Amino acid sequence: MGAIYLIRHGQASFGEADYDRLSGLGVEQGAVVGAELLRRGVRFTEARSGSLARQRKTAETVLDWLGTETPAKEDPRWNEYDHVDVVGHHGGGVPQSAMDSRSYQTVLDKALTDWVGAGEDSPCAETWPAFLGRVRGALDELVSVLRKGENAVVFTSGGVIGTLAGVLLGTPEAGLLKLNRVTVNAGITKLVTGRGGVTLLSFNEHPHFEGGAARLLTYR
Repeated sequence: MGAIYLIRHGQASFGEADYDRLSGLGVEQGAVVGAELLRRGVRFTEARSGSLARQRKTAETVLDWLGTETPAKEDPRWNEYDHVDVVGHHGGGVPQSAMDSRSYQTVLDKALTDWVGAGEDSPCAETWPAFLGRVRGALDELVSVLRKGENAVVFTSGGVIGTLAGVLLGTPEAGLLKLNRVTVNAGITKLVTGRGGVTLLSFNEHPHFEGGAARLLTYR
């Protein structure tokens, strides 16, 4: 039986002109999750990352801790949904800079609900069914290249992780709208693969942000 570790990227730069850049705290979070994976002694035969800067920088930081010289293979199917486009069409186009993160999250939650409800009729460049199809495709491809007992690590985002967890539990919509809300930056979700298919073994692990590292725990 093999395993796939889904790592949410470190904290991005909310409210700044370049949201996609990791914050200083986000870089620290990447180092902590790297140290956690090193402590576990997990060996990875495959590494993937979305093409977003915050995902790639997290991958670089973690793999450096693990002593892995080969970079993660970029695959844009692991990218997050475009929150700006979703809010633009389903949330009144409110910019992040206009409010604090909690208020913006309220707007985003409603916009995501409307985006999912609109289905193929959404005016967004990527509809919910298209997003769901691409992230499922990314997971299926990765599973297909893993041999018995091999492990993979993926650096992606909360919406992708929540959706895939929902898929494995039979409710992808709830995964996006509910599980996505509680994913922590640099949290770990573990899937196992075997003859019976793919199973969600753990979701959103973050004990590496307890105790002395509690100051690093963030959701946005």
